[in-house]
Amino acid sequence: MDIKYDDNIIPYLYEGVYVVDQKRKIIFWNEGSERITGYSQAEITNSFCHNNILQHVDDNGKQLCLDGCPLHKTLQDGLIREARVFLKHKDGYRIPVMVKTIPIYDSEQKIVAAIEVFTDERFQKQIYHENIELKDKLRIDPLTQVANRHFFDFQITKRLEEAKLFSNTFGILMMDIDHFKNVNDTYGHLVGDEILKIVAYTLSSNVAKTDLVSRWGGEEFIAIVDVLNNDDLMKVAERLRLLVAASGYQFDEEKTIQVTISIGGTLVTKTDTIKTAIARADKNLYYAKQNGRNQSKICD
Repeated sequence: MDIKYDDNIIPYLYEGVYVVDQKRKIIFWNEGSERITGYSQAEITNSFCHNNILQHVDDNGKQLCLDGCPLHKTLQDGLIREARVFLKHKDGYRIPVMVKTIPIYDSEQKIVAAIEVFTDERFQKQIYHENIELKDKLRIDPLTQVANRHFFDFQITKRLEEAKLFSNTFGILMMDIDHFKNVNDTYGHLVGDEILKIVAYTLSSNVAKTDLVSRWGGEEFIAIVDVLNNDDLMKVAERLRLLVAASGYQFDEEKTIQVTISIGGTLVTKTDTIKTAIARADKNLYYAKQNGRNQSKICD
């Protein structure tokens, strides 16, 4: 029996792929199978899967290669099957894999072989965690570890949609580190980076779980705050302002560098757009900086 494979794809798939004939003799074993099981092509090819070399067991410990083999059943009835099994690695330990068995037909539509594709679940978990890590990288500012501007834009868009739908309000605070250029000019950009991280951590650690602190750019931060009125928004702003002023970076044994922030805030309602809301907050921030810095200005 001569079965054709795609020599450009199947041998090099990351998943394990092997083929058995009607007598369950293994006639093909790809590199993915070698990697997952530890068995080389030379060790496996021309052996019989019912000899239990891989020792597949199910969740209950049942030996599937001897009784209940999905591949054997597919050879008999042509049905595609999927199952979670535990194969035995060459080194003796068990590996959780998802297997899929598929019949192979000849020109007369007779089943002449079957293919099993198996995926290492450990690898799937690794992909999952790598995807989570990638998502974090896409939404987190790498220096300060608070949300980046892209993620802020996404969140405020969602919050505005909720405001229009449910007629609720929330606040935004724009915050700027006072005289930050002087810090960079005096102590260098590495120290400036440490100041940014301290301010970001202070801000993000002292808001509610439903609030969001983001780096807006440079030494500016912006926050989405769950409040109902300007008085509550001012309380949050003042708490953050005072906490930042009470923080500091230990430059050396004698010198602690402390900074202050100016804050402009506004309530956001269902009639707002992102542009109008941020423009008001930015206008209030400008007022706070022009009138002495280290203060909060909140108004509609």
